[in-house]
Amino acid sequence: MSKPQVIDDQEHERVFERVAAVDVAKKDGMACTRTPHPSRPGSRRSTVWTVPATVPAVRQLAGQLKADRIQEVTLESTSDYWRIWFYVLEAAGLDVQLVSARQARQLSGRPKTDRLDAMWLARLTEMGLLRPSFVPPAQIRALRQYTRARTHLTGDRTRCFQRLEKLLEDALIKVSPVVSTLATASAQDMIAAMIAGERDPQALAALARGRMKARHDALVAALDGMFDDHHGQIARLLLDQIAFCDARIARLTMLISEQLAVISDGWGVDADGTTGPVAGTSDDATVLSAVARLDEIPGISAELAAAIIAETGLDMTRFPAPGHLVSWAGLCPRTIQSGRAPGTARTRATPTCAAASARPPTAPPAPRPSSASATSASPAAAARPGPRSRSPVPSW
Repeated sequence: MSKPQVIDDQEHERVFERVAAVDVAKKDGMACTRTPHPSRPGSRRSTVWTVPATVPAVRQLAGQLKADRIQEVTLESTSDYWRIWFYVLEAAGLDVQLVSARQARQLSGRPKTDRLDAMWLARLTEMGLLRPSFVPPAQIRALRQYTRARTHLTGDRTRCFQRLEKLLEDALIKVSPVVSTLATASAQDMIAAMIAGERDPQALAALARGRMKARHDALVAALDGMFDDHHGQIARLLLDQIAFCDARIARLTMLISEQLAVISDGWGVDADGTTGPVAGTSDDATVLSAVARLDEIPGISAELAAAIIAETGLDMTRFPAPGHLVSWAGLCPRTIQSGRAPGTARTRATPTCAAASARPPTAPPAPRPSSASATSASPAAAARPGPRSRSPVPSW
């Protein structure tokens, strides 16, 4: 028999006297308030009604909740339909929290209706049993819109280059194995010349620039294909789309810089970016902005630093420890244990989460012995991959 382990319970004793909850849908929402009963001391009552999902109706709801002295408002994160409720109620000065639908599941055996869902959310809210999701402030939300739009446009641009490479493969032009990427100036000049009607491999290879000139013979062999006029028409469309994406990405990069400039929390200690004495520096030491400080980390560029700030915000007090931030970013696999067989689940980092790609460069792994050179194990054992790390915290 193992020794009993004492675990302190989390505090859920804080009870809100006046709470509200909204079961969010696309067209409307079911609002519920729980307040003390006016005529029966010690009793509570719930009031449930439907509110249209329009700004005037939600503003009217905010006025009523403030008149009822509501302390906490809970919203269920249903798709993007929660935004109108959160933004309007937050702007009205109410304390609003967004919770995942997984936390507010109905009890099994109960009917599933919007009215009962709203009442259940309100009851969980008054007992403090819900953990709010992270919703950044308005300035960070605007920055997040810019960075995510830039990420999507960058993906569109990459897909255009992939389609262009497939088009060249169809035309039997094997230039991609010779050049590092089709985005280079040499490759762009060659493709533009083929679109204009040039088919001579020698003339196309002569357009190489810089170090690419040393690969003249390989380029001549790669450019000797069957590039027809219809290939040129599609290649022109793809190049135009790539140029369009480049212009929009540059525009979004400028907007991101402007948005970062108006977020005072990222400037430094003082409003002008300077502060008093810093340990180990002179009295007039300059404090770097949040983007510049993140940019100093190996593997993180200024663009990626802006994306990290857009996803995580600048108020790190929302995360009790670094491990909480890593877990929220989806980079820490959760522990799954059944009996004496512990395990880890896959990480859930998404492309929109900037921290998913914010990994410092690491040393290359040591080569594993092949089956031919293994002496102390069988060929099958030598080829078998080593054990995975079960640490819940990433090594970096």
